[in-house]
Amino acid sequence: IAACLIQTPWSITGAMILMIAHGLTSSMLFCLANTNYERTHTRTLILARGFQTILPLMTSWWLLANLTNMALPPTINLMGELTIISALFNWSQPTIILTGLGTLITAIYSLHMFLTTQRNKLPLH
Repeated sequence: IAACLIQTPWSITGAMILMIAHGLTSSMLFCLANTNYERTHTRTLILARGFQTILPLMTSWWLLANLTNMALPPTINLMGELTIISALFNWSQPTIILTGLGTLITAIYSLHMFLTTQRNKLPLH
């Protein structure tokens, strides 16, 4: 949102790249969440634990989706975020703090979601 508001050429380019990346990444995460629902018949991800032993291929897809969500190289998310971060930093240097905080929160949530659904012990139900 901030990239669209400052309206520099780099920020607009980064915003467009990130919009495309978000569409691909969020679609992948929703598809995987739906696959979890089809297997467990519950929408609560905390009840869907230990899938690594049951569905190892789906665990690989969850890992790929979460790494893409965290904008790790060589994903398109990283290109968009780096473009936006450089545009924001050139516009106002204190924005790097907010950007870093947002990136940290996204990484923590993505890792927590992956570890909870894939690496915990199997539920008894």
